[in-house]
Amino acid sequence: MSPEFNRVAIVGVGLIGGSLGMAICARGLAREVVGTGSRLENLRLAVEMGAVHYFKEKPADGVAGADLVIIATPVSVTIPVLKEILPHLSPGSVITDVGSVKAGIVYQAEELVCSGISFVGGHPMAGSERSGVAGADPYLFENAYYLITPTARTGAHALEAVKRLVAGIGAKVIEMDPDRHDLAVAAVSHLPHFLAAVLVNTISQMPESNEILPLAAGGFRDTTRIAAGNPAMWRDIFMANRERLLHMIRRFRTELDLFESAIAHDQTGYVLSKLEEARRVRSGLPARSKGYLPCLFEIVAAIPDQPGALARLTAHLAGAGINITDIEILRVREGEGGTVRVGFATESEQEGSYRLLKEKGYTVRKR
Repeated sequence: MSPEFNRVAIVGVGLIGGSLGMAICARGLAREVVGTGSRLENLRLAVEMGAVHYFKEKPADGVAGADLVIIATPVSVTIPVLKEILPHLSPGSVITDVGSVKAGIVYQAEELVCSGISFVGGHPMAGSERSGVAGADPYLFENAYYLITPTARTGAHALEAVKRLVAGIGAKVIEMDPDRHDLAVAAVSHLPHFLAAVLVNTISQMPESNEILPLAAGGFRDTTRIAAGNPAMWRDIFMANRERLLHMIRRFRTELDLFESAIAHDQTGYVLSKLEEARRVRSGLPARSKGYLPCLFEIVAAIPDQPGALARLTAHLAGAGINITDIEILRVREGEGGTVRVGFATESEQEGSYRLLKEKGYTVRKR
């Protein structure tokens, strides 16, 4: 089977660009993948990790002859990079990006591209708190939703090329208007990151923070995990999507004021109703998802603190032909064991794994 692309150029071989490159190379989607970026040591590591076949230090050299160009830079430099590389692109080239803000980039890009060159906005709904190509993962996009934001000006050939890329790396396409996209991500991605940072700073600036922070347990750590993300990247995202983020902050403040007032005036019934509403909505979300994945069917199993305990559990499932969609170690107590959450794509796989592990003597429950 021939590759989908002859040459793919990736401008910015960091976490997302590197993961894309590794997936493209591993799946043979392109005859050659060339990387370009600002840090020579990062580009050398990208070659070593199999994220690109070779690299060029100058973006103009990197994109020459490429039929697909992926701009995987911070959103603040996407348009400057596009302006720099446009004169060096071949007729028929398709350009896409991976930024989590779309409207401003897409509309500017469409004004900039010349006849024969196409731009399609893209946003893979997957990521990590790690940064740089050292954190890249060829499976980062597998079963993740990949948002693409075509407009009336998007050519059918270019749109189809980006769809082939997305399908090739194992992700699922969702088409969305650029403005609608930016409101959606402001609500479910940008606002949560903003709130996580505010929560951490609220505690850290207390005079007693040195005594309080060491007590931070699962709730605080889970709620603030995303605050460990790249600060410069998130600054750029906040500013690029400022109007929609501010809209969501105002909505959050309204809800916060209602809660505060209810607690201050001892309105226990109202507080309970809002907590129950939040619990109901939250319980309907997938436990761990990459974007808009359908709900996982899960079990939770206890395993002993022994070498190979996790491997034996997964081997039982593999032997029965049951495919694991997601797995997570929830708690571990040294010397006693821990619990593992295992997710499946179907209810029948959940039921089959539950029965199998019960027969094998595991303490297991559905979730």
